[in-house]
Amino acid sequence: MKKVTAADTIALSIPERIQLVEDIWDTIATHAQAVELTEDEKRVIDERLEAYHRNPELGSPWEDVHRRLLSRR
Repeated sequence: MKKVTAADTIALSIPERIQLVEDIWDTIATHAQAVELTEDEKRVIDERLEAYHRNPELGSPWEDVHRRLLSRR
């Protein structure tokens, strides 16, 4: 497999770079258990989860968030 450099990625179009980042992220997400969170990150997640449980109506379903993000492209 050919090694890809940062310079190689700059030559890609913006949509190609976005797709590359999504592809890379997907490979990371399949091994999420290998990513260790810091204590601060765990605290932030706990705080946000607690805030959600106090006021679940203030959040948005992932489908709505995803749709909004895609509409900005």
